[in-house]
Amino acid sequence: MIETSATIPTRDGQMPTWIVHPDEGGPRPLVIFYMDALGIREELRDMCRRIASVGYGVYLPNLYYRAGGPSFDAASLAWGQQDPAMMALNDGLSMAMTVSDGAALLVHARHNAAIRMPAAAIGYCMGGRHALAAAAAFPALIKAMASLHGGRLVSDGDDSPHRLIADSAAEAYFGWAQDDPVAPASHAKTVEAALAARGLPYRLEWHAGAQHGFTFPERFCYHKEAAERVWSRLFDLFRRTLDAVPST
Repeated sequence: MIETSATIPTRDGQMPTWIVHPDEGGPRPLVIFYMDALGIREELRDMCRRIASVGYGVYLPNLYYRAGGPSFDAASLAWGQQDPAMMALNDGLSMAMTVSDGAALLVHARHNAAIRMPAAAIGYCMGGRHALAAAAAFPALIKAMASLHGGRLVSDGDDSPHRLIADSAAEAYFGWAQDDPVAPASHAKTVEAALAARGLPYRLEWHAGAQHGFTFPERFCYHKEAAERVWSRLFDLFRRTLDAVPST
């Protein structure tokens, strides 16, 4: 595979983005990987490599670039601890910011000879709502989206992320952990009602025995069976929505 780094100009600055894709047989459909609150680290790069290994080009943007692009130690969160600096960055990262960033990513990808459209947007933890926002903002290009143990998908406000489902044209997958206080069953019901009302294909799945963050192999909460099931669901989703669709 080919791994490169790019600095992508955005409305707010310069966004470091790590890119990986197969070394032959391109151009490949794009997958935008929206990070969790811990930031960019080798664990995420390895997950992107796994996606690329089955035939996709993956962009991993550092969404914290406005604050210098920090990352945080996963070990410090092993028993529910939360780094105040990390939470401040999570709180301050709006969907409007990441939609603007997504527009810049798509422009860059359009000029990358190794990449083609359509695209998928997938997000983990806080990244789930940002992947959803991207799918809603760019329905002509993003044909698949996934949220894995996504937090804060539902609120009482008019800007609740779940309301963006109506604007998305993407087939959707939502992977829910059975034990997840930031993504409770009431949120899942609200999300599923919005998906059903939209009338497009979707799958919302509960992963028994899993906790928030269960897909991350280096976290205390890793649940191998559930994580591998998620990989299977993602790759099936990509094959249906990206592989057979002519480049746009």
